[in-house]
Amino acid sequence: MKNITTKQFQPLTDNQIVWDLLVKNYDENGVAAPFFEYALTATWLDKRYLYLNRLWFDGNKAVGFVFYESPYTDVHFSLSCGYEELANEMIEYAEKCMPGNDIDKTFIFKPRQKALMEAAGKRGYRQHYVDENNVIDFGVAALNYPLPTGFHFVDPDKVDPVKLAICAWKGFNHEDKGPFENWEAEDPGTPWNPQKAYQDTIGGLMAPPPHSTYEYNVIIANEEDEYVCFSGMWWVPENRLAYMEPLCTIPEYRHKGLASAALSKHYHRMRKLGAECMTGGGNPFYKKIGYNRNAPSLQWKKIE
Repeated sequence: MKNITTKQFQPLTDNQIVWDLLVKNYDENGVAAPFFEYALTATWLDKRYLYLNRLWFDGNKAVGFVFYESPYTDVHFSLSCGYEELANEMIEYAEKCMPGNDIDKTFIFKPRQKALMEAAGKRGYRQHYVDENNVIDFGVAALNYPLPTGFHFVDPDKVDPVKLAICAWKGFNHEDKGPFENWEAEDPGTPWNPQKAYQDTIGGLMAPPPHSTYEYNVIIANEEDEYVCFSGMWWVPENRLAYMEPLCTIPEYRHKGLASAALSKHYHRMRKLGAECMTGGGNPFYKKIGYNRNAPSLQWKKIE
């Protein structure tokens, strides 16, 4: 007999619960565990509404989760098989309580989340866009792009965190806001404005996520040992998943084959560990270098 209860998400106590749930449900709904944790520890996530994320339990076992990412009007779902009867309740909660109005709020589903999509359809939501996410299936394709002359891989045990932060600052085009030295959201002595702080620090420094696997990150440096390309890697052995996030190259070093070389390094390393696939993104670049499968996200909105 099921004993269903709910609780609101608490960042300091529930992260492991959510991680375990997403790992368990990955094959059913495709929401990878690093997707939520990466956002949770990133500066670009608007954390004002985290208390609205909700967990569903059967006894002590988590079986469902409703949460947002970025923008906060994008609502995601994880629901364990055998608990499809909770779909209506989860959709109702998302509609009434998650941030955003009927115009902006978007439900993000994976193709196998049939019960959730059916429940959303009954409340007037319809699919309006499909967001492509490229994945490479290691059993079908390979990446073998060489590292260009004049560059070298950085030893994972000798990474300089400040140099890496500068690489990310430049690589995600944040120099438009000024040099890295001015990355702080507010000047000393200025009253703190949380909304301005959020806007100003998008893409800035990030806290180390609890389940990150930094030892598998790939960093490329030039002959002056400046970090010019960075590709993060989350190894989720339970799902045989190599979750690549983030990927950036400093503007003046783009189109030189560095990102392709970094992903090739991931491919050879992670395949040896037992990974069966690696994530990418929606950019056509991934298909161009050999990514061979699409893991779409289905966007649904309220239709009057």
